[in-house]
Amino acid sequence: MDAFRERLGERQEIFISTLDECKVQLKKGDLKHCVIQNIDLTGLEWDFEKLELYNTFFLACHLSKSQIISLIGLGAFVYPKFKGLPYQPFRNTLYNWQELLDGYHPTMDQSVDLKIYQNFVQTKFIPPVYEALAQRIHDHNIDRALKELIGYSKDGMTQKKAIGIMGGHSVKRSSSMYQKVAVLAKMAQENGYFVVSGGGPGIMEAANLGAYFGGKKEKDLFKAIEILSDLNLENENQVDYLASNYISNAQKVLELYPVGQKSLAIPTWFYGHEPSNLFASVIAKFFSNSIREDTLLAICLHGVIFAPGSAGTTQEIFQEAAQNHYGTMGYFSPMVFLGKERYQEETQLYAVLKQLSMGKEYHQMLHLTDEPKEVISFLISHPPIPKKV
Repeated sequence: MDAFRERLGERQEIFISTLDECKVQLKKGDLKHCVIQNIDLTGLEWDFEKLELYNTFFLACHLSKSQIISLIGLGAFVYPKFKGLPYQPFRNTLYNWQELLDGYHPTMDQSVDLKIYQNFVQTKFIPPVYEALAQRIHDHNIDRALKELIGYSKDGMTQKKAIGIMGGHSVKRSSSMYQKVAVLAKMAQENGYFVVSGGGPGIMEAANLGAYFGGKKEKDLFKAIEILSDLNLENENQVDYLASNYISNAQKVLELYPVGQKSLAIPTWFYGHEPSNLFASVIAKFFSNSIREDTLLAICLHGVIFAPGSAGTTQEIFQEAAQNHYGTMGYFSPMVFLGKERYQEETQLYAVLKQLSMGKEYHQMLHLTDEPKEVISFLISHPPIPKKV
């Protein structure tokens, strides 16, 4: 937490999420620019009138009536807990799959993840103020926790060498592209990269799965894919994640290989209820897809790999191209297209990007290949380029 506070620099904001941290700050007699969130302070005896309070926020804290009156009177901002929601807007951490799947059963899905989606979809397009505020606060806290995880230097570079792997959600576990992406992600993790995906099934799951198996034998990865692919599908056209044993097969893999390497998933409730994959160690799930998409690409300064996908992947390609074209994140980053058939023959998207980038710094950061090893070699030889001020 101290290192994160130092990185905040001029903002001077101090985020406090434990009672011990709060006591340390109270002893200093200064709560200026402090955000105290989701802490039980009812047993804390303190003369708040002796404190310096400026831009001081108490968010979803347990406070006595007298404490609330005193703090508001002194100019602090006090926000109560939201009630009746299946999620906690004022959360201090990212999700993991265990939290989201709590209550899940193959024949009766009552998971936290599904309950949040069902609540969200009721007012998806025109949420009342209560829901809208709760969702915005939730996404703000996810964004804050995510940036703390990734870590930023004063010049905007991330401490983790994050790379994104994008691609279609309907790609089958048994497909050659799923296997290729899993191998690629495994190699990326082993070469010091922090793998980030969109958090759902298909290519996204393959990315987190491969990273999870970083450091393990490749035959173990393929054994895991074999287990994952043994699905109870009604027909060959049914998407994998609708199979009754889609989740349970992933759980079998985790039971067989209980220890894996860390990676990140950034899904959304906006597009519908797709299960968040189980192989990401942390999950930054957003209500707002626009924030989610922009954030996903923005943190991957060390490169984004585009496996074959449909409209969503195409959108991400041009979103990343726009960030690179204008250097909006302060760096120009590699964009690697995995799949010559998709990006050269079927769509010509690679040729479009090469033409669009002509004369721009990121022109040299574009690459097209079918080989995972070549992807890694390109990323290593093309680190992010700082934008000239």
